[in-house]
Amino acid sequence: TAVFIVAIYRLMGLLAIVALLCYALISYAALVTMGATITLPGLAGFVLSVGMAVDANVLVYERAREERILARRPLLRAVVEGFRRAFSAIADSNVTTLISAGLLFFLASGPVRGFGVTLSIGVMVSFFSALVITRVLAQAVASSGFLARHPRVSGLDTLGAFRRRVTDWNPDVLQRAGRWLAVSLTLVAVAAAGLVVRGVQLGVEFTGGRSLELATEQPISADDAREAVASAGFPGAVVQQAGDADIAVRTEPIDDAEVEAIRAALADAAGGASVVSDELIGPSLGEELQRNALIALAAALAAQLAYLAFRFRWTFSTGAVASLATNVLVVLGVFAWLEKTLDGVFLAALLTIIGYSVNDSVVVFDRVREAWRTRYDEPFHRLAGEAVLQTLPRTVNTGASTLFVLLALLFLGGSSLGDFALALVLGIVVGTIGTVTVAVPATILLQRRWPPAPPAPPEKKPVRPRAGDRWDGAVV
Repeated sequence: TAVFIVAIYRLMGLLAIVALLCYALISYAALVTMGATITLPGLAGFVLSVGMAVDANVLVYERAREERILARRPLLRAVVEGFRRAFSAIADSNVTTLISAGLLFFLASGPVRGFGVTLSIGVMVSFFSALVITRVLAQAVASSGFLARHPRVSGLDTLGAFRRRVTDWNPDVLQRAGRWLAVSLTLVAVAAAGLVVRGVQLGVEFTGGRSLELATEQPISADDAREAVASAGFPGAVVQQAGDADIAVRTEPIDDAEVEAIRAALADAAGGASVVSDELIGPSLGEELQRNALIALAAALAAQLAYLAFRFRWTFSTGAVASLATNVLVVLGVFAWLEKTLDGVFLAALLTIIGYSVNDSVVVFDRVREAWRTRYDEPFHRLAGEAVLQTLPRTVNTGASTLFVLLALLFLGGSSLGDFALALVLGIVVGTIGTVTVAVPATILLQRRWPPAPPAPPEKKPVRPRAGDRWDGAVV
């Protein structure tokens, strides 16, 4: 992530990385002060929020580039304007993520609740680091004589090759919004069909059962461990690797004799095995967690709808929430097709997707609202198309920097975080595409069906003559 940001934004990118290091230090200090226990989902939330913290810096720098190149402002003034113009989008994005993190804390339990805590701290500290630490550093450097002599080193003296190509695209790309929406919903239906064809495999957190972790004498693959557990009489058990020499087994409620049978089967296959963790989850608790999960998802969507309707217009919020709903359906459908288990950690990923993927819609709608105030008479689809093209470089840069973190979790985090990272990768990719193909087209169609009332013309203040003014030919 650091290499990518510095390559794109040069010296300003380096300052952003310094601010991110300060952000990581403050976040960790806050967790230590609270006496928080860092679980695997909590650690994932901490690492993920590092990638999310990049978003605010990218937003500011893209705005500063526009002020520097398009408005031809001096470098220091461009930096100041970049922070000012990006503030509303950064604030809205952080609030929407905090809504999901808060719901995780109040409606979830155990490790997922810890994920909500670390994500909340990460969001608040990233907001501080971007708007205070980065701003102080950027303005100090922008006012230096070095950048006055070498402006290109700043990284803000060019729009970037990608942005220059994007400006040549037709802003009427979303004129046929219905077609975009129809194609997107067809693909969503194909993905979501997995929920009907394959069904949903709920983890023991939601159904009740027994969760075991066993340490093996020799490393054993998940496939070999699965065969050993099946030979012990449990072909439906969920068997995964939980480390180089550990196996996690989740199954329906079983007694101690059956636990011993599973241990003995794995011991025969791996030269020895011992139980290091044994958790029993009753069916009543599983039903309660399942109910809370559904309530959390519904509450997250409703909260996003209400907040965005308050900040923008109900047509905007409806389009954004429609994109969120399709995003959730696609992730659930893909996991159903892959026959993966939906557990508490997956719930944390799903709620994170809801809080994070709405950021793209917020950034685009912020641009639309800004243009709409002064160009109300222009077709709405054209304003929306321009907003999508103007924010596309930010979307690509932010998505790439966050995916670096998630891909590291996916390939280096072990099986315990593999499904979590996979869900987030899917959610961020689908959510980014969904902003253009679902959120904005749906908003365009709603705007056409229920156009807003035209704004009232500004009141004309009476002109009062001043000494020395000419008034009807006479000098006052």
